[in-house]
Amino acid sequence: MPICPPIVGSIEALPATPPESVELCVAEGSAQLDTSSIKKALHVVATERDALTNLENIYARSTTAQSALSKSISSILSSQTQRGKVVFTGVGKSGWIAQKLVATFNSLGVVAQFMHATEALHGDLGLIRPNDVVIMVTYSGRTQELLTLLPHIPSYIPLMVITSHLTSETCPLLTHPRRRGCVNILLPAPVHISEKETFGLSAPTSSTTVALTLGDAIALAIAEQLHKASNLTPAAVFATNHPGGAIGAANTEPRMCDLAVKVDDIEAVAHSNINDVKGLDVLLSAVRSPGGWVKLSSNHVIAPRRCQRLSDPSLLVRHFSDDRGPLIVEQTDWISIAWDCTVEECRQWIVRMRTEGDARGRYFLKPGTILGIVDRQSQKSGLVEIEDVVGEDFCGTL
Repeated sequence: MPICPPIVGSIEALPATPPESVELCVAEGSAQLDTSSIKKALHVVATERDALTNLENIYARSTTAQSALSKSISSILSSQTQRGKVVFTGVGKSGWIAQKLVATFNSLGVVAQFMHATEALHGDLGLIRPNDVVIMVTYSGRTQELLTLLPHIPSYIPLMVITSHLTSETCPLLTHPRRRGCVNILLPAPVHISEKETFGLSAPTSSTTVALTLGDAIALAIAEQLHKASNLTPAAVFATNHPGGAIGAANTEPRMCDLAVKVDDIEAVAHSNINDVKGLDVLLSAVRSPGGWVKLSSNHVIAPRRCQRLSDPSLLVRHFSDDRGPLIVEQTDWISIAWDCTVEECRQWIVRMRTEGDARGRYFLKPGTILGIVDRQSQKSGLVEIEDVVGEDFCGTL
């Protein structure tokens, strides 16, 4: 296959088998461990790790593989935008991998469905619609059930095959006479050493791991592009589609965007000139504004807790400054926080920066600091006071 300079840094070769000496921490008095079984298990792990390294190297260095990957992503994106779906099919262990990929695609908002190769010949072919694409998972590339099914897949349906073959010319599914002139995409997923050679039997292990990884990579790459037009992220779509279990519980954790007051919703003072704004103007605006925030311009705000420190309503606010700094805080001094960061993650980061960071961390993350919540368009569209995250007396507890 044509070779191009690696996209990623070179990957150090790792042994396919673990060292002869396996060091294990065994509690005193515990039963004797079967080190031969552990070494065998580690041999499987190491072999599958190397199979994934081999897969990465193929797609990092081969222009042909990169082109196929790009074409498959584009075809699926086109299908999804035309209300089509990805139809996965496979037999045996490859069929189970195909079903897992269907679940992954759907959880990421990429519509997919599994079609049993045999049942398809008994009526299930009806689930293939004009704007769909078909992905076959088959290590050999010549699975008989898929070869039997192939003539019945409409010629206008793009066909992708995740297989061990490195070229389409050697893959029977892609050289079938009924696929001449059709959109056919080979997605190579070989292993660096056969399972028979390394494990002594041909049970699908490394091959299914590689196929699953390649499918996952395609799913995430598609989701990233597919939801961009709707200003959504794969994480947000996944959270919506996965409300149950531990993952669902984690996704319900409050995020910084949940705490934030939108900049556009903040009440602006009546004066057009910031230099003429007095304390009374600020207090009147704070009463009418969400959370007590006050906006002097699109780039200048006063936080609620700072408004409470205004002792002289007649004082020009541009002159007001205390131990927390100027009353008016410009956007360049808002500390950027990602909108989807959880409140707990933000709290831990602040604590870490103040306790383990240098003096700059303690200077910028002090009482009165304004956190600017960065949205999907990389704009600081929301505001949070640091005390809302770490509490009122955090200086004394950190």
